Amino acid sequence: MAKLPLTGLRVLEITVVWAGPYCGSFLADLGAEVIRVESTNAFVPLTRGAAPHPTQAVIDNLPLYSGGTPGRVPGARPFNRSPMFNSHARNKRSMTVNLLEPGGRDIFDRLVAISDVLIENNPTETMEKLGISYESLKAVKDDFIMLRMPAYGNTGPYRDYRAHGVHIEGVVGHTQLRGYPDTDPSYNTTVLMSDAAAGAQGAFAVLAALRHRKRTGQGQLVELGQAENVFPYLGEYYLDYAMNGRTHETLGNKHPTALQNCYPCAGDDRWVTITIYDNQQWQSLCQIINAPQLAANPELTNPAARRQHQDAIDPIIAAWTSAQSPTDAMNTLQQAGIPAGAVMHQADAFADPHIASRQFFRQAHQPDCGTHLYPGPLYKMSATPLDIHRGPVMLGQDNEYVYRQLLNYTPAEYAALEAAGHIGTDYAPGV
Repeated sequence: MAKLPLTGLRVLEITVVWAGPYCGSFLADLGAEVIRVESTNAFVPLTRGAAPHPTQAVIDNLPLYSGGTPGRVPGARPFNRSPMFNSHARNKRSMTVNLLEPGGRDIFDRLVAISDVLIENNPTETMEKLGISYESLKAVKDDFIMLRMPAYGNTGPYRDYRAHGVHIEGVVGHTQLRGYPDTDPSYNTTVLMSDAAAGAQGAFAVLAALRHRKRTGQGQLVELGQAENVFPYLGEYYLDYAMNGRTHETLGNKHPTALQNCYPCAGDDRWVTITIYDNQQWQSLCQIINAPQLAANPELTNPAARRQHQDAIDPIIAAWTSAQSPTDAMNTLQQAGIPAGAVMHQADAFADPHIASRQFFRQAHQPDCGTHLYPGPLYKMSATPLDIHRGPVMLGQDNEYVYRQLLNYTPAEYAALEAAGHIGTDYAPGV
């Protein structure tokens, strides 16, 4: 097989939760050797699960994404069984070093000297406490590239604020736009768009910095504030305020200029979304749902009028959709030229013929959690096909490779570092 685009590149990853690890997964898929630098003395909640060794009761009462494990079974090393972590831990390596302990920084600097990039998404002050800055990395390797992805940037009043995706969503105003008109934002479920957006954009930024280095020989510091990265996704709302002084509130599943909603279907909690933009779609819908009274109503002859009377129209549409499966409703409407989509749950996604034909879900194995289907690489490249060639990485899985092969530590030195707690495949007692 041809070499992958980033073959020969080594990336160090000191990342937490989702945005940073997701960024690393893009680079690993493209062939970079991505090494997670982890610690046996520090456990970051919501990265490798909720706790290093949660009890069965804790796992039973946690959402799957934040602390669950396959089958709700902890296993000997639950931190290697976290679904959220494992979904973006493919194709990577992991080594452990305790950076705040004697000798830790020397180990890290030796690794920097033979690497190209460091990505991190920690609070600004966390990296300062570790003593890791772009200047310190550049002193070790002059053309080094560092990507920093703090929630709100490394300068300004919010520089040290901690934030998960849900907090960033609130700061940029996305939380205020979601939900239903008869509820307030406290009813909203968690959305983590900012994590996914930062991961993808961070990987692109690294590629741009690598391109610059190839042309000039110079490394550089790249800073991606995750909140700033999300603002363009909501651009129309900010433009509307800047130009017209309007602030937007929740719309539910409706659209301000079209007849649109999410309608119930046959079955338990099954739904289909429908959007009617023009008169042709409206007449087709009325025919399909057998509602000639709506088609003939002179008060419903344009989109604005239909939107104004939507509360009266919706129950009539719902009476038809309630007798259909989401897929049947979608297919019937789409064949008539009406925008419609089944609301899919996870089982639907795994069974969807289009997703299956695209081979999106790929099988991968990891000793601590077995063989499962995972989301695969997002790119399809004709000359350099991407795949999951290594299952989700376990804590410290590649210690021997990193210390013995890359850094050339002797067996005696390796044993001493193991005894000192730098090297391990489990968290230290009391963590």
